[in-house]
Amino acid sequence: MTFETLLVDVATDGVAVVTVNRPDKLNALDRRTLDELDTCFSALAEDTRVRGVILTGAGEKSFVAGADISQFTRLDARTATAFARHGQSVFDRIERLGKPVIAAVNGFALGGGCELALACHLRVASENARFGQPEVGLGLLPGYGGTQRLPRIVGRGIALELILTGSHIPASRAYEIGLVNRVVAADRLMDETRSLLQSILKQAPIAVELSIDAVMNADLPLEQGLAVEALAFGQAFATEDLREGVTAFLERRKPVFRGC
Repeated sequence: MTFETLLVDVATDGVAVVTVNRPDKLNALDRRTLDELDTCFSALAEDTRVRGVILTGAGEKSFVAGADISQFTRLDARTATAFARHGQSVFDRIERLGKPVIAAVNGFALGGGCELALACHLRVASENARFGQPEVGLGLLPGYGGTQRLPRIVGRGIALELILTGSHIPASRAYEIGLVNRVVAADRLMDETRSLLQSILKQAPIAVELSIDAVMNADLPLEQGLAVEALAFGQAFATEDLREGVTAFLERRKPVFRGC
């Protein structure tokens, strides 16, 4: 896959690294970048070589600094709604990929960049990373899912504090509130992220997919969420991987999962 704003590398271990490549703009999201992310993740979903994805930004300063603010001068209430819905649909595609996606946050993750990280299933941050939803300072609010995903991850009170103050927080604080899973040295970011992803890819692929889907429904009322979990649990029993996992456990050996 060749793009103008993305770099994509699929390694032999099944890990695809997607890099937002606009370092001169701090990897800000413009319309082309969003469209290319949409095309890219649609292709990754169908690519049987790809078992998991690492999403990061080019350079040392920024993961994604936010949306390209220059676009906002051309929007009115109607077109801004469509603008938000487009970004939301792209991020939904990432979240619903069916394969684990980890954000390797290597610098600023602000506005749309923070929302992009939130759409990933896990987040690993370098020590110099900074997070924030500063939209109120522009007379706006988060429009790419920040008002919905952020409170689901860190809780309503902390989410409201971040959104209403527009403040930036360092990686250490992001870890304290559960916004990121790990904080690592900048020069170890990609290695540590790949190691985390590989620990997931050792597991049964269908069970991983079913687990992600079940957790993504954790905002449902408890009774409905439990029904989703039970259905997924039953679906796992229709797989060869389930039989292999149970047999391997009883035989005291490592399972060999085949994703079927």
